[in-house]
Amino acid sequence: MSAIPSIETATSPFPHDSVGKVKKQQFTFAEPPGELVLESGARLGPITIAYETYGTLSPAKDNAILIAHAFSGDAHVAGYYTDDPTTEKPGWWDFMVGPGKGIDTDTYFVICTNILGSCMGSTGPSSISPETGEPYGMEFPMVTIGDMVAAQKCLIDHLGISRLHAVIGGSVGGMQVLEWCVRYPHMVRSAIPIATTMRHSALAIAFNEIARQAIMADPNWRHGDYYAGQKPDMGLAVARMVGHVTYLSDEAMRRKFGRQLQNKDDFSYDFGIDFQVESYLRHQGSKFVQRFDANSLLYITKAADYFDLKDTISTPSCIDDLHKAHLKFLVISYSSDWLYPTYQAKELIQALKRTGQDMSFCEIEADCGHDAFLIKDIRLTNLIRGFLHGVPRN
Repeated sequence: MSAIPSIETATSPFPHDSVGKVKKQQFTFAEPPGELVLESGARLGPITIAYETYGTLSPAKDNAILIAHAFSGDAHVAGYYTDDPTTEKPGWWDFMVGPGKGIDTDTYFVICTNILGSCMGSTGPSSISPETGEPYGMEFPMVTIGDMVAAQKCLIDHLGISRLHAVIGGSVGGMQVLEWCVRYPHMVRSAIPIATTMRHSALAIAFNEIARQAIMADPNWRHGDYYAGQKPDMGLAVARMVGHVTYLSDEAMRRKFGRQLQNKDDFSYDFGIDFQVESYLRHQGSKFVQRFDANSLLYITKAADYFDLKDTISTPSCIDDLHKAHLKFLVISYSSDWLYPTYQAKELIQALKRTGQDMSFCEIEADCGHDAFLIKDIRLTNLIRGFLHGVPRN
């Protein structure tokens, strides 16, 4: 009797719940003379938006979810760029997006775009100006959260999607979520703003201004015209260190570092690194300058500072538009977030309740600070999964 031939099963190098290998895509629009008119009145075009998609768009195009990234994030929300997952980190929300995960790519078509003004593939100050053939630098027009969302809408229109099943995002991404709901309520079924605010407090603006001044005080900044020479790495590193402190919490810092010395012997009695927390912050700063553009940080922090929906949501026209659209909201805050504290999420809840929206709210107890939504947590996963499941597609 001859042996039965074995059947080889193809194996994937990726985890079973990963979206696997992905690629960055680009969409270019607003070619002159049809430039995008920004809130400042300036005109910008052409514009390129970098984005990634995961899952399959349904024939009815009713299963699309837009994820908006945080301040220094990008469109790479999940998966890997190569065939070998051991050589790279997955996307920044990989624990949340994928087959069977909180945002299930077996069910939903997920889109994530890089925001206007950034340096991760979308048009920003480091992009080449068609008028000069050189990087825009400070000639790049000021952009707002509203402008970022307007650019995203152009992509969604291009994809032929008339209504998004959900818009989801944390921090500055949460601001984009809220802007979508106010600006294009008829295009949104549901929204999940996480660890965000309707407008920056004086404290948040102050930290952003310190970060901007750190960059502009670097002699290599040269009023934004540094692309052909040395970059303002020191200023950008300090700006990142300042920002990074706001993303953590007192308890997280105490637990991770306390007052532990870097060399465990004694003080150096100079201005080198004595404490482990100093080493950590310098490391975060040096990593950041390798992937981010200083001018983009200036523009994005200013856009976040300008963002203000507190009064807008209370206007009769906005109340009427939101009431007609009747969105479903899940607002999430974190107990240890001192950058956008829970009281700001509650202010958002009260404002949205006045428009007659279907509201859910959860404050997650966590001691990790503002960045807690970027840390794997089954509570967040289950909240988002359950909420999305309860959103009808019609």
